[in-house]
Amino acid sequence: MLQRKPNILLVVLDTLRRDRLSLYGHTRETSPELDRFAADATVFERAVAPAQWTVPAHGSLFTGLYPGGHGLTQANGQLSGLYPTLAEILRAGGYHTVAFCNNPLVGVLDNGLQRGFDRFFNYASAVPQRPGDARRGWLSREFRRRFRPFVQRVGNQFAHHDTLFRIMLHPLLTRWWTGFINFKGHTANSVTDLIDYWTAYRAGGQDAPLFAFLNLMGAHLPYHPPQEALDRVAPHLRRERHAWRFVSRFNADAAAWASPDDPPLEDWQRRALHDFYDAEIAEQDAQLGRLLRWLESSGALDDTVVFILADHGEGHGEHGMFGHGFVVNQELVHVPLIARGPDWFPGGAHVVDAVSTRRVFHTALHLAGLRPPIDAADPNAAVETLSLVHVAGGAADAEGGLAFSEAVPPLTFLNVLEHRNPASIERLGLRLTRRAVYRGAHKLTLVGDRVEALYDVESDPAESSDLAAALPEVRDSLLQQVRAFAASFAGRQDVVSAGARISPAVEDHLRALGYID
Repeated sequence: MLQRKPNILLVVLDTLRRDRLSLYGHTRETSPELDRFAADATVFERAVAPAQWTVPAHGSLFTGLYPGGHGLTQANGQLSGLYPTLAEILRAGGYHTVAFCNNPLVGVLDNGLQRGFDRFFNYASAVPQRPGDARRGWLSREFRRRFRPFVQRVGNQFAHHDTLFRIMLHPLLTRWWTGFINFKGHTANSVTDLIDYWTAYRAGGQDAPLFAFLNLMGAHLPYHPPQEALDRVAPHLRRERHAWRFVSRFNADAAAWASPDDPPLEDWQRRALHDFYDAEIAEQDAQLGRLLRWLESSGALDDTVVFILADHGEGHGEHGMFGHGFVVNQELVHVPLIARGPDWFPGGAHVVDAVSTRRVFHTALHLAGLRPPIDAADPNAAVETLSLVHVAGGAADAEGGLAFSEAVPPLTFLNVLEHRNPASIERLGLRLTRRAVYRGAHKLTLVGDRVEALYDVESDPAESSDLAAALPEVRDSLLQQVRAFAASFAGRQDVVSAGARISPAVEDHLRALGYID
């Protein structure tokens, strides 16, 4: 066992479906680099995202709480200061914390997800921020220093004004802003910068262990994979120009990215989306492979724990929905998760219990020998109990294979649907929060308080057969659990509302523990 605290690398592969990875059985070889790395890691077969889209899912990763607990469920929200983030706790515990972020919802919006990082490099902006900016000429540095805050203020305006957001989804404007603001960041640059930063940090003889967060956006719309990746994954596309034209139109129709499948796509259109999506995954995997191979060849992996996961998946019309805005079906919340690190995560191990990815928070703190500066009686303080190290080693899971997911409707996209397809909102119940509970092979989903369906996701991963009527005892047992789960957050909105500030009592607590000055 290491004598010092391990470095921790958290890699979030944004919008990456588990079932599109060859690691998890996809027939195409989309993730050879991840497959190779995972051979010496622990693979979690039933990892469950606590939310269906980026902002609340990252809120859970960074606080260890479900969305109902941390309250960051809207684009214009902000994490409450009542629960310090993973980066804040690690920094206070002696870590150097650095982020390389390609998602503007994490790196640009003023939502509290950037809290606790000593350095936060943002690649999704009209003015990206990179480690090498200090070496630029004076004029370039001054322009970036003055213009970057303006760009961030403009970006935040779209999270607070529904009309502005809706206007920017017009196809003519979508083509412009997805390129101009580097909407998907720059995967290659961020990987290169992380390697260079880590190399320099080690060469500098720094004593503090490193916490590095990397968010990659390659699998997110719009899909523009390089030709080489398309030829490798779907060579037939060279003969199918109609597929290219369709994907180009879909790329520009940003309002469709989180809308009902109305009218449904034709089979060839769905195949085209899958082809381009798989090619994006393969290209991102090649770039990620550079980082993973460097970790191994440089020796950095000897004292580093690596978590690689998706914040959520993506819908391509399954269950009547595109994108990741409203539902908790498997394509959105059943996500990849692997963990690799000396002594803690056995190579070749496979965990078959359902586990919430929010527990990466508890696992990282357990490995660092730290706990949140909150009341010891708070369930979130039990980092060792909730650590995934134990279940990776074959011990009984503290949560008994129970995991939840919550889909609070994003109001920005509800506003878009009010203008695009208003009838679908009431027909599909899109104003209602959806929840899912996993236990063993079964998964129960709710729309509001109403049971939507019961699935055996082990034998029916596509969720095609509703077993609610056939298995009433299982249905009622899971219904009781998910209702108790939802009730546990009742009355907490007063402390997790948008813009909530740290209370004086909590501030005193943090100061006493040395987390703030």
